[in-house]
Amino acid sequence: MFNPEFLTSESGAMPGNSLIHYLQEQSPDVLQRVARSASGDIQDIIRHNVQGMLGILPNDQFETKVTASRDNLAGLLASAMMTGYFLRQMEQRMELEKTLFGDVGSGTGDALDF
Repeated sequence: MFNPEFLTSESGAMPGNSLIHYLQEQSPDVLQRVARSASGDIQDIIRHNVQGMLGILPNDQFETKVTASRDNLAGLLASAMMTGYFLRQMEQRMELEKTLFGDVGSGTGDALDF
């Protein structure tokens, strides 16, 4: 799920990035716990989204290799992270609506307006 090793490789490449410095200060246990907190549904959506962006073909039928520049790969990671944060917020909203109003099920989004 989450590989904390990426934080230690070439750490001098982003000297002004306060988020990288913050992440480097965290213990691997904390980072793993946060990564595992994403539900299976969120992980599936992000996996599908990233595979769609990369154009991954089925492994059993094709052998694919993806080549990307460092900047493009960083953009892909940022996109996946933002998608994860958004999906987690929507999942929490769905859980709140179910708790407050029961299983709404209509998906109209009219129950709570933030």
